[in-house]
Amino acid sequence: MNIPIILGTAREGRQSEKAANYMLAQVQALGKIETELIDVRDYRIAASKEETPATKAYTEKIAKADGLIVVSPEYNHAYPGELKMMLDIAYQEYARKPVGLCGVSMSPMGGVRVVEQLRGVFAELHMMDIREALYFSSVGKLFDEQGNITDASYGERVKTFLDELVWYTKALKTAREE
Repeated sequence: MNIPIILGTAREGRQSEKAANYMLAQVQALGKIETELIDVRDYRIAASKEETPATKAYTEKIAKADGLIVVSPEYNHAYPGELKMMLDIAYQEYARKPVGLCGVSMSPMGGVRVVEQLRGVFAELHMMDIREALYFSSVGKLFDEQGNITDASYGERVKTFLDELVWYTKALKTAREE
């Protein structure tokens, strides 16, 4: 099973990178899932439809994926433009795969608005977003200087999230292969 993690912002000093690295470590700890971090910084594209080595590499990664995790900050009640541009590189490669959404915010809301907006985007891409979402609230205080999470309750939240994502990944992969 292959479930990469998309880090949806290229901003300098991005706090969501800590959440993405935390999720990467949690998926790797399961030991049964192939994963990697897909960083929008590595797939900056021009606003043209011309295929480049970067767009080809991204499309190949998404085609190979059985599901996705997206970690996105909420900027001004929305998701970053560079995330939308990167998502738009592919289309049919997303179809009938599950996606788990993680919102990140400096506020106590934890990126709830970005998750709600991304649900619509992924529905249009024919992906099935899982009901469980993760909200990394007050992210500036949630991780220490080394990037370790300071709230132990996230362990159970992540377990619930990953259990649901893995279930849907297996079910939809089996259905796609039939």
